[in-house]
Amino acid sequence: MTAGRESSASYAAADGSELPLLVFEPAEGTQPAAGIVMFHGGALRSGSADGLAPHGRRLAARGIFAVSAGYRLVGHRAQGIDDCVADVRRAVERFAGLAALRGLDGSRLASGGSSAGAHLALVTAMIAADGPFPAPEPGVAAIVALNPVVDLLAYAPEQLRSLERDVGIAAGRAADYSPIEFVRPGNPPMLIQHGTHDEIAPVDQVRRFRDAMVRAGNDCTLLEYERAEHAFHYPGPAGHFDDVIDATAEFLLGRLDGPGRPDRPGRPGRPGRPGRPDRLAGEVSADTRPG
Repeated sequence: MTAGRESSASYAAADGSELPLLVFEPAEGTQPAAGIVMFHGGALRSGSADGLAPHGRRLAARGIFAVSAGYRLVGHRAQGIDDCVADVRRAVERFAGLAALRGLDGSRLASGGSSAGAHLALVTAMIAADGPFPAPEPGVAAIVALNPVVDLLAYAPEQLRSLERDVGIAAGRAADYSPIEFVRPGNPPMLIQHGTHDEIAPVDQVRRFRDAMVRAGNDCTLLEYERAEHAFHYPGPAGHFDDVIDATAEFLLGRLDGPGRPDRPGRPGRPGRPGRPDRLAGEVSADTRPG
């Protein structure tokens, strides 16, 4: 893999402040084949764009224009989740503009992220800005979600009340921010990667979301990582980072097949690694459980 280029940019948050965009793109002279903007985790109260920088670097080396975006945090400059969602919508728009300068149209652009950031990406793509009702247009052509929360109402009442308080959701309004409630035909293709031992977002809720997406006629692939816990996808001892990048790149380069897409060089596989999800094509409703 050839090392890519890195730069920084910014976008205007909903309150007018500037928020960071970390930009990762293929090496000089290489036309990107797809693009993704990613949002970090941290329960909407912590984290930064730096958190997904390793993912951006590796995706850029695979021919993907990748951006890691910050957003205002609850307890700092955000009053609640609505401020975070407003920022993410603006970040997606700014990302689309940057991508256009690199020859990528909307049919080749995705959003996604980790944990709370993945939830924000899902909310902005599935729920209308003036909702709560399904978004008329998702704003992106695909979503990649790493250990997302997709069903807020799956939590016990006490947990749900605590969640509402922590992220600034009005009491009794959690359903308005719960992606599973907004599954409809026409939702964008999705790749979800999740650990079977996730204690923050239990995998059962993600399986139900996947099943609802498939029943609605949508393209939704769930890759399960056996015994992996929450935040399993970072570089380090968990050992899943390479597999997550491989699956993400394969999904983006395979699904985002927009008009005018440049020819891509071959993407060699990485055989012989036990537990790797080897295929995405056609596995719309599959459980792939890497060992």
